[in-house]
Amino acid sequence: MARTNRPSKVNNERNLIAETDKRSPIAEQYRTIRTNIEFSAVDEELRTLAVTSSGPGEGKSTTAANLAIVMAQNGSRVLLVDADLRKPTMHYTFKTINSRGLTNVLTKQDELEEACQQTKIENLTILTSGPIPPNPSELLNSKMMEITLRQATEMFDVVLLDTPPVMAVADPQIIASKVNGTIIVTSSGKTDKEQLTRTKDLLTKAKARLLGVVLNNKEVNEGQYYYYANQ
Repeated sequence: MARTNRPSKVNNERNLIAETDKRSPIAEQYRTIRTNIEFSAVDEELRTLAVTSSGPGEGKSTTAANLAIVMAQNGSRVLLVDADLRKPTMHYTFKTINSRGLTNVLTKQDELEEACQQTKIENLTILTSGPIPPNPSELLNSKMMEITLRQATEMFDVVLLDTPPVMAVADPQIIASKVNGTIIVTSSGKTDKEQLTRTKDLLTKAKARLLGVVLNNKEVNEGQYYYYANQ
């Protein structure tokens, strides 16, 4: 995968740097991640992808959003799903409403197409979390979740799910077992190595297909590029 540089400031608009500053080194590194994912799909088409991390604040949601953007910019019809049903953030990032979303679809209150929202970015649609439920793990592990993923792949080329941190709850393991591939996001100077090892072990036990690791918040000189080999 790739490392991403540290932005000079953090806000919702800056986090979507793949759209707001397409020629920046950071945006280029997100495109590198996209390319590495494409190369991972030699033997199997990767239509559903999960993005997770060991703990909170490591940049997984920012990575998921920017990765979805560069995939959409490449011509793919992308659905970005906020599958963090405990602390959702996508509606803040894209400055949209969250009155209905994934939870409404999983509880059969809304059809998938009705709950999705088109963004200002061509080819990019989002499905926010919807109201926070009392039973996130049960909803994500339901038959309806499998049906929703299947329906999503019929409507979109790529379905990208932003999930909670692995060390916090079982939700990301559940999701990882249902998708084609999983990406782990780490943060330079913050991610605990033992937790990262534990994260990999838990995802492996869930029979997740690990595509690789993204290291972000790494201080590098402008113009420098770094690459990680896939696992």
